[in-house]
Amino acid sequence: MPKIYRLLTEDDTSEFCHKVSAALGKGWELHGDPSIAFDAARGVMRCAQAVTKEIATEYHPEMKLGQQ
Repeated sequence: MPKIYRLLTEDDTSEFCHKVSAALGKGWELHGDPSIAFDAARGVMRCAQAVTKEIATEYHPEMKLGQQ
């Protein structure tokens, strides 16, 4: 089965946790450790988490990854 990849990003708020939780609920799996960095231009911390998912169809660049 092909595997697809997404990088979820958000300010360091509960919205980031909700975004990752929603992806996990749709069958995505965590890939690696989360990252956090300071966005000096906006003065906020930003979070990132990679997720992957096996899909039954073949990958193509036009896919809406969040809808898989």
